[in-house]
Amino acid sequence: MVAQSIDRGTSDPSLEKRRFRLYVAGQTPNSLLALANIKKICSTYLHSPYEIEVVNVIEEAQRAAKDCIIAVPTLLQISPEPVRRIVGDLADTAHVLAELGLKDWVRCNAENPPTEEH
Repeated sequence: MVAQSIDRGTSDPSLEKRRFRLYVAGQTPNSLLALANIKKICSTYLHSPYEIEVVNVIEEAQRAAKDCIIAVPTLLQISPEPVRRIVGDLADTAHVLAELGLKDWVRCNAENPPTEEH
């Protein structure tokens, strides 16, 4: 299991940290693309802290079965609830934002885009 946590400052402390779990099958092109896409979406559109956990189904098949993963790559948004699920390489940003319930939030915060912190 590979985990990555990126804690970005937030202008609104009430925003809950978003937790994602990305199920992949090793280093396949679609798995790598899905990881790159969710990182880009998070760094571009989220003002709140977030965490991306990557789970390799080849190494952790029981975990994938517990979360009812039948295809990879699959992204789960663990929190905030409800748990949301997206299957695929996450290349369609508008679709991903809509499925994660972020489309309206992004539109409302477009005038204050996140800044890169180093």
